[in-house]
Amino acid sequence: MNRFAPALLAVGVLWSTGSEALDLEQRRAEAMLQQMCARCHAAGRTGTSPNALAPPFRSLGENKLYDPEFTQRLQDGYSSIHRAMPTARFGRDDAEAVVSYLRAIQEPRKPK
Repeated sequence: MNRFAPALLAVGVLWSTGSEALDLEQRRAEAMLQQMCARCHAAGRTGTSPNALAPPFRSLGENKLYDPEFTQRLQDGYSSIHRAMPTARFGRDDAEAVVSYLRAIQEPRKPK
């Protein structure tokens, strides 16, 4: 039985982290957002945004990420009312990857 313990442990670790693992497309999107946006936004699952006015991407919420027009806005050029935020434009595949990544890193909703 002891000789199987390491294998069972490895399977358990992989099983428990599989739902949190990012796929290749999402990792590509994460790298893009780190390069383009992390100067102001916390672009990952943890960390504080360097700019206090810039929300962490993990807390964007359903209003943006499940808006059917959000992917298209990323393609057309997403901007903000904040003048310091540059307009971000993505090709279709990149925009879809970004939305997939952002959905994957969202924090669970806190009870009201």
